[in-house]
Amino acid sequence: MTNASARRPITLGAATLDPPVFLAPMAGITDLPFRRAVARQAGGRGAGLVVSEMVASTEMVTPRPSTRAAVRAKAMVEENGVPVSVQIAGREAGPVAETARIVADMGAAIIDINMGCPARKVTGGLSGAALMREPDRALALIEAVVAAVPDLPVTLKMRLGWDEECLNAPDLARRARDAGVRMIVVHGRTRAQFYTGRADWAAIRAVRAAVPDLPLIANGDVLDAASARRAEALSGADAVMVGRGAQGAPWRLAQIAHELHGTPAPVVPQGAALAEAVAAHHDDILSHYGRDLGLRVARKHLGWYADAAGLPDLRAARAALMAAASPAAAAAAIRAVFSGAPGAREAA
Repeated sequence: MTNASARRPITLGAATLDPPVFLAPMAGITDLPFRRAVARQAGGRGAGLVVSEMVASTEMVTPRPSTRAAVRAKAMVEENGVPVSVQIAGREAGPVAETARIVADMGAAIIDINMGCPARKVTGGLSGAALMREPDRALALIEAVVAAVPDLPVTLKMRLGWDEECLNAPDLARRARDAGVRMIVVHGRTRAQFYTGRADWAAIRAVRAAVPDLPLIANGDVLDAASARRAEALSGADAVMVGRGAQGAPWRLAQIAHELHGTPAPVVPQGAALAEAVAAHHDDILSHYGRDLGLRVARKHLGWYADAAGLPDLRAARAALMAAASPAAAAAAIRAVFSGAPGAREAA
């Protein structure tokens, strides 16, 4: 366990990011119900920061009301004791800056700029990780966002580079700092790697050398306390960001923070308590999205809970959960599947 008294909390603007274990932005996953599930662990200290799913600037500023409403739902901010960052993405400085102003008015504590998403539909629009190939355009966008929200800290999430021939994260981090960015998050892969292979945490150390005065966050393959500890040691980062490791286990961040930093331990649910926790998350999803869309959105989360629960017959359990076509049927399936589960297993 790290000596908590020797660790300085990260402070950005009015937000104190403590413990130094953060929830990564994940498209279609880190919505308001999931962020709530993470934040309420360990007595409301389940994470030091939660980040929204990516908000596309072109959709936020579109004249189509239905599209704007859907995107605003992604950026919904709730005061729950855990700072919330809203991640925005785009290619043109004007719409991205306007999006930053909109989400600031919605209550975001921090604005994060996405320059790390590897998805083809994002990079094909020349945003996300594609901006790492155009550092001048990237800097113009950063400058516009910083100017648009002078009272809020702006952060940047990126990868090591576009590919092995373009490992420019250190240079981009340095230029971003000079443009006013207050924290850097680096996923230890290139865009060309997508999510294959292993995250290279040691390669993030070059960014640490480039911006020793900024908080640096290591991301990629942080699944448990052991991987978090190794990611911090190899990268020289001040904190870790957990993405896929939290799927089906919203208490994972609190577990990592407890083991590394001595924060309160979460209660990892088992048996009936696990069924109750899954049902509460499911109900929150239905309340947020409405019945029909909520049932569809919830299925992936139910599948991840099943994967993490150590069930004796996973295939049958997943089939029962996916077949539920009404809230009542879903509630019955959740009780049947999870009430006898031994509990969430540690990530492999």
